[in-house]
Amino acid sequence: MNLRRQLLLVSILTLILPWAGCQFIRETESALREGQQQMLAGTARAIADSLSQFSDEMLAATDDSRFGEGQIYGQPLTSAPLIDGYLDDWTIPGNAAAMLRGADGAIRYVVGIHRQYLFMHIDARDAAIVFTDTQDASSGYKYSDQVSLVSVDNNGEQTVFRFRAEAPGQIIATRQIDDQVFDETRVVAHWQDTPNGYRLEARIPRNLVGTRLGITVTNTNDSLSPGVRSTTFSGTVPGPFVSVSPVLQSVAAGYVQQPGLRLMIANRDGWRLALAGSLPSSANGDSAQQAGSGWLRLAYNILLKPGAEAALAEPDPSGREQQSYVSTALQGTPASRWFRSPDTGRAVTSVAHPIWSGTVQTGAIILQQSTDAILSLTNQALTRLITLTLISTIGVALVLLGYASWLSSRIRHLSNAAGRALDDKRVRTALPSALAGDEIGDLSRSFSSVLQQLGNYNDYLRTLAAKLSHELRTPLTIVSSSLENLEHEELSAEAVKYTARAREGADRLRRILTAMS
Repeated sequence: MNLRRQLLLVSILTLILPWAGCQFIRETESALREGQQQMLAGTARAIADSLSQFSDEMLAATDDSRFGEGQIYGQPLTSAPLIDGYLDDWTIPGNAAAMLRGADGAIRYVVGIHRQYLFMHIDARDAAIVFTDTQDASSGYKYSDQVSLVSVDNNGEQTVFRFRAEAPGQIIATRQIDDQVFDETRVVAHWQDTPNGYRLEARIPRNLVGTRLGITVTNTNDSLSPGVRSTTFSGTVPGPFVSVSPVLQSVAAGYVQQPGLRLMIANRDGWRLALAGSLPSSANGDSAQQAGSGWLRLAYNILLKPGAEAALAEPDPSGREQQSYVSTALQGTPASRWFRSPDTGRAVTSVAHPIWSGTVQTGAIILQQSTDAILSLTNQALTRLITLTLISTIGVALVLLGYASWLSSRIRHLSNAAGRALDDKRVRTALPSALAGDEIGDLSRSFSSVLQQLGNYNDYLRTLAAKLSHELRTPLTIVSSSLENLEHEELSAEAVKYTARAREGADRLRRILTAMS
């Protein structure tokens, strides 16, 4: 791996800086969330203390013997539905209807409140609908499928509104007080057959019903049988009717002035008496939502790893808040919990605090707040962090790449110069970067020193041959002349042989010296 790639890999290590920054942002976010939760808990405590004076409103729809069971909740309606048997014009959540077990299947019912009227919708399964016959005067009303609305006022007087149909369409309800039964024309009702049974929708003036309310559905197979009764209550007296308290609703609205805050007030059985404020949703996105969209939201999720909070539970459609932290508050202990909005993905802190009136607990409040401010600050910090990180990483990479190119160029020039130092049978000791004060300069000077010593050695070797040739020629001449003189002497055959060999060696040595010079 060349030097450029090595330094480029080193530049990638600068990504440790944004990682450390993300850890700091995460810790900061946790601290901000904890501070927000503590502040919200303090706000909830103050609101709960101020609600202690409304004990009558809180306890009006409670019954210690029922623990909240067998009660009907009146859903608040923003507009009056048309009495036609259909539920699609009811301004309530889709799953707000409660359910009864009927003889032929489930019976769904829902009760709503709009201004001075009470609205009721029944969707009953009935295998065989038996209509009433009001023309048979001899026997009076025969048995038939019917719906009864049982009402009891504060004096204990019971009133029963019965809804029986001769045929699908508009029907006239009857009202029974004690033994008196008469038509109640102020009640508007509509009976509609369905493939699986029938639907009943009715509008009743609120001044005709008492503080306790129950529903009874009678299913009979023929006019001679009383049939099977399905009812919302046990015993002879229905449970207290629960609905939004106008007084508490007004008080709650006064506490919720800032956006992103939702307040619910529940009685000690968990029934919701007031709901004010709202949490941001994907449909009404704001700047925080825009800041958390696109690539920044992706980076936020990857780098900061959203927590594993449970999905935020919206106000219970049934009207009764039964989440675990709310149940804890209804038992007298403040509780809090973090949720994550399924619409926006943002964290939501929720605090539940008990409401006391003296030593009697009257209910609890649930205060919820989104983390828009925290998310906005976190996103701004994350944006700056990512921007600065990208700029600094690119800058560092370019600087290191340029520096690596410069170093590579110096090393390449030094390598090429060292390779040409022995050309043309002579040593060139002058190398580039010899005057530099860094390690490459030291390396260049070391190479120059080695090349200089090598040149001196080569010069010594070249002069050594001439010196040896000069020094050896004189003794060689003496040897040669001595051998010539011996040839003029009388020698034995053996001596002549040795003399000839000595002359051959001397001639060979002379040729070597000639070649060296």
